[in-house]
Amino acid sequence: MMIEPIQAGPVFLNDVDSTQPEPGSLAVWWLGQSGYVVKSPIGTLVIDPYLSEHLTTKYQGTAKPHVRMTRSPCRGPDLRHLDLLLASHKHSDHFDPGTMPGLFEASPEATLVLPAALIEHAVGLGLPADRLVGLDAGGEFHHRGFRIQAIPSAHEELDTDDMGRHLYLGYIIEVEGLRLYHSGDTLFYDDLVAHLGDRPFDVLFLPINGRDPARGVAGNMSAADAVALATVVRPRYLVPHHYEMFAFNTVPIGDFESEALRLPAGVNPRVLRCGERWEIKR
Repeated sequence: MMIEPIQAGPVFLNDVDSTQPEPGSLAVWWLGQSGYVVKSPIGTLVIDPYLSEHLTTKYQGTAKPHVRMTRSPCRGPDLRHLDLLLASHKHSDHFDPGTMPGLFEASPEATLVLPAALIEHAVGLGLPADRLVGLDAGGEFHHRGFRIQAIPSAHEELDTDDMGRHLYLGYIIEVEGLRLYHSGDTLFYDDLVAHLGDRPFDVLFLPINGRDPARGVAGNMSAADAVALATVVRPRYLVPHHYEMFAFNTVPIGDFESEALRLPAGVNPRVLRCGERWEIKR
């Protein structure tokens, strides 16, 4: 049986539209997989939305059937009034050809930040070049109160194109005095802590599905890896992602909950349900 979002359709969309965070606070909704809506008092950001059935259709009848486990809380054209979109890398559960064009049409003022190596790919999907901002590791972009800094991700390697530009990025997001890190897909590689720097984080959004070569897809941090990184970085909250989307490439959320018992004092695990609103304050 498919997992139902805690909010979906008009109820979910109205919650996003009507929620007005106070200064110094954010509202966050999990879209499933590694997708999130982040709303501040003055802007709305969407990260890695997968809201379609693109991969289920693409891989139907293959050795990697992408059977959706969690129903989408909405479709791309339904999610409106967006200011900023982030895509961490090319894989369709992060940069979805079935979602992104609809988001662009529904929010004609929105800008998409993505790896600079993927600009040509984005234009090929029909996205207007004048609304695309390509970053490489170390690059920054500021918009509607959001400061976005790109750092490398290793999925499973720190892969680059023939111009040396990183194919996989994570994003440090600063807004309303809060600092978030969204990893995209990545392993806990040797220099990750150095790239994150010494300043404190409020939230780490990290994958937990791990790596298993038998799945035939690139791997990620496991729940234990996510807890290990949080133990070093010590954010206020650790939020898991990249589970309960595709049956062949997931782990039970109980694995994370068990590992999270090892988190040091002051680091709080926060498991979101798809479509749930979470509010965080400075």
